[in-house]
Amino acid sequence: MTEWIEKHLNYLSLEGKSPRTIEGYRIDLQQFQQYLLSEFGPIQIQEISALHIKGFLRWLSERPDCNRTLSRKLAALSSWFIYLKRMGIITKNPMIRIRRPKYERKLPRFFSEEEMSVLLRIPDTSTKIGVRNRAILEILYSCGLRLSELAGLRLMDIDQGKKIIRVIGKGNKQRLVPLGSYALQALQDYLKLRPQFEQSYSSDKVFLTHTGKDFDRIQLRTILMRYIQLIAREKGYSPHTIRHSFATHLLARGADLRTIQEMLGHSELSTTEIYTHLSLEDIKEAYEKGHPRSGE
Repeated sequence: MTEWIEKHLNYLSLEGKSPRTIEGYRIDLQQFQQYLLSEFGPIQIQEISALHIKGFLRWLSERPDCNRTLSRKLAALSSWFIYLKRMGIITKNPMIRIRRPKYERKLPRFFSEEEMSVLLRIPDTSTKIGVRNRAILEILYSCGLRLSELAGLRLMDIDQGKKIIRVIGKGNKQRLVPLGSYALQALQDYLKLRPQFEQSYSSDKVFLTHTGKDFDRIQLRTILMRYIQLIAREKGYSPHTIRHSFATHLLARGADLRTIQEMLGHSELSTTEIYTHLSLEDIKEAYEKGHPRSGE
């Protein structure tokens, strides 16, 4: 079983799945394997049935895992069994008889436009570090990037004339995103100072650390959290909140979901639909203020 788990993960890597997804699937599949071994002893892949999977789900439900975690584990199992059937290891997919648990989607936190304005002004632009960090914040908000996408941004990905950037997203999928005028100005200010960050070993990544090395997602998060904690109303706000704010503010100002989906790099529209919560609140507020019989 271990061999076919690893073969499946290697296949997912070749398909362009992100390292984080692959590592998550590895943990889930190994947990399933350990469950089968502890409950049933050595078992062949061909012997695994829907009853084994349902038993695994019952076992998980007794642990402090939320439904969202269960859903991810089912996604890992589903992907694995599809692969096994494609490779001829099994003739029937036991996942066909498994219903996925329903769970409530948590509404994403987001900054108000006023809070974003304050956040963008926090970096001290009298220093080169502040100029760089201001550009990082402006681009995150202007383009709705993930931290990993920002870290991977290269000089050749920026077209200042057309005011667009090319983004390499999940699964190495490319998309073009408009670059707002404020972000463009902040970026240009930084690029003038970028040579001061460069070393002989520096790459062509747009943003460099103070030692001239590439950023990773963790380093960016550490820097940005220092600013975010100054305006965060409560716990739960993070650099990813800026991405949520980007989408929420666009929708509130009339952008359609399909456009937002493209800019965010979501493969499914249903992922983007989570942001409609704000537009519904706006509609209700407008109704209460404007309709003569709203009760106000």
